[in-house]
Amino acid sequence: MASEEELFASVDALLNEEPQLPPPAERARLREAAGITQARLATALKTTTQSVKNWENGRSEPKSPRLDAYQRLLNGWAAKYPARGAALAVTPTAAASSEPAASQVETADAPQALTVPATRLERPVARPAAASRRPAAKKAAASALDPRFPHGPLVVLDGDGSAYGVDGIVLDCPATTVVELVEWTLRESGLGAPKLNRYGKDSDPLIVLTAAATVKLGLPERLEGHEQRRSLRLPENHPVVKQVAKAKWQLTQRGFGPWARIYRKAQGRERQCVQLAILPWDALDERSWPGVAEMEPADIARVLGVYAQRVITPRGSTAVSGLELMTAMRPPTRPERDEETGNWISGYNPGSLGTEPMDPAPPEATPEHPVVVQSGWTGGFLNEEAYQWVRSVDTLSDEECLLPYAVGLDLNTAFLAAAARLVVGLSAPDHFHNVKFNPKIPGSWLVDLSHIELDPRLPSPFTPDGSRPTGPAWYQTHTIAYAQELGCDVQPIEAYLRRETGAYLDPWHDRLKNAYVDTLADLGVTKGLDDRQFLAAMERHKQTDPALAAVLSAIKATVKGGVGKLRERSQGRHYKEGERWPALERPTWRPDIRAAVISKARVNMHRKLNNMAKMTGLYPLAVLSDCVVYPSPGASPLDFLPYAASGKPQPGTFRLGPTPGLAKLEGVQPMLWAVELMEQGLNPARHIKGGDVVLEDGE
Repeated sequence: MASEEELFASVDALLNEEPQLPPPAERARLREAAGITQARLATALKTTTQSVKNWENGRSEPKSPRLDAYQRLLNGWAAKYPARGAALAVTPTAAASSEPAASQVETADAPQALTVPATRLERPVARPAAASRRPAAKKAAASALDPRFPHGPLVVLDGDGSAYGVDGIVLDCPATTVVELVEWTLRESGLGAPKLNRYGKDSDPLIVLTAAATVKLGLPERLEGHEQRRSLRLPENHPVVKQVAKAKWQLTQRGFGPWARIYRKAQGRERQCVQLAILPWDALDERSWPGVAEMEPADIARVLGVYAQRVITPRGSTAVSGLELMTAMRPPTRPERDEETGNWISGYNPGSLGTEPMDPAPPEATPEHPVVVQSGWTGGFLNEEAYQWVRSVDTLSDEECLLPYAVGLDLNTAFLAAAARLVVGLSAPDHFHNVKFNPKIPGSWLVDLSHIELDPRLPSPFTPDGSRPTGPAWYQTHTIAYAQELGCDVQPIEAYLRRETGAYLDPWHDRLKNAYVDTLADLGVTKGLDDRQFLAAMERHKQTDPALAAVLSAIKATVKGGVGKLRERSQGRHYKEGERWPALERPTWRPDIRAAVISKARVNMHRKLNNMAKMTGLYPLAVLSDCVVYPSPGASPLDFLPYAASGKPQPGTFRLGPTPGLAKLEGVQPMLWAVELMEQGLNPARHIKGGDVVLEDGE
């Protein structure tokens, strides 16, 4: 037992600890609730206004004796103005951060957060979700309430003026025009979401329009040229577009389409921007958001709300959102003090891609890229793509053909798993000749790997179609490193390498991994299940909660789409080779990073295939990206996956589980079915889920 002296010493230690202040946002809320300005508070505490601003945005903390006085003041205000757990009316916004976030010191082209004085706010009516045509299903998770955004990140607006938000709230929206809707959103709705990084920007409010709301606001229910989704937009002479311009609002370059962004240029710190998503214009692609567009408004709000909470407030397709999440997690700039003037300026944020677009090395570009066309480059290109490989039927043994089943395994978010701890280049590429290979340097290497002999029952790890290389070719660092891992001698002929490097995608990976695992867990697929329980849970997870199943689909599409956007190609009938296209003006147009992710994912797949062959003697029938098909004596992966005597899965091979990089069952078909497809040159991995078998491009 502890002695009395020890106990008193512990108590004294607690008494001597510095007071714990509430979070920065709460400090600002309490001060504003009391009607006190930052300058007046600074005078009372005998400090500077800048110090108060720093305390309220978390950049610094007060020291004693001001710390004790500040805490006493905050405690008094907290007793007078308690925070409401579920505010039904818009409260005064938290004080704008005085440490200029990176977004606040950039140019007016990026609209900033709108701070509206409390006296200008009217109280929108909030109703419980029971007013919905169909009550929303159970909540996936309660999000922490930001006092600046009491009604969450978004609403789904129906034709009767009901705006369905997250957590079951319903607001009354009186707007009858798009301009009125924008004004209501910014001044009365209490919508938005806090930034994901201290140097980033708050997410703008999202208004999703149902078909009835679309027509009510004067928009056409459908757009002409619907079959060409990418070019959908209202003509500039449409009355709604004219109304927006007349009210001195602006549209982005993509115009008034399925995802319309309406804003005014920044005035100081004020950001005035609203995102619209128009459901009847196919804003929610069925492939990424299965069944969501047909749901009731309250359920749509729930799906998008969970996605916004766990990933990001949607700003376009899942591919666009995936790319936006990269920037949100690693903002390009951060505030810095100018040594000469003492003013805050926008400086480079270490580990980010910066603010300026960067031309790739010629072999990393696409054939139509200006770098290639203007230089006359003929030296070949990186071909780091996902697997599309079918094993030759000539290599099938009689024993394999007599097995009854073909079983498909799918790796969970394989690209996301590859992005973990992935070191990529942050600077422009430098050109080298006769350089020694270094697996720690990201870049592109010209190497001849055609001499490497590999088992014909496995795909080559060096080409997407699994064929053996025929001569020198360009490869990303991970591909060459794997050749070394296999015991091969590599002698690069030349290389384009980057001196500044970093794990740029790590925060992106972490957020999406958590979103994926948490959503699967909500669907009953948790980490604690054994393999049999896992397979059973995966078989029924989509029926457990269709809304959350749609969120899971959107998360997976965000991963693949975000990686794909790193090398967005030119679009449009009128494009001419050698011209720059809009995507090239983004710092995130980085085909080398895309190549690194795909290279690592393909290498990870081959490593598992190779280990499976060594441990079990089993060889795959086909591979398609993250799906592999094996011949099996039974209709379950448990019938052929390797397990130790203890019952635990063997490391290094395919293992079942709910986290990125682990496997799940993709489908089961008769072995005869798979062999017939292979004889026709079709890929069983593409069709293992079932359904009609159709000859597709590239097969």
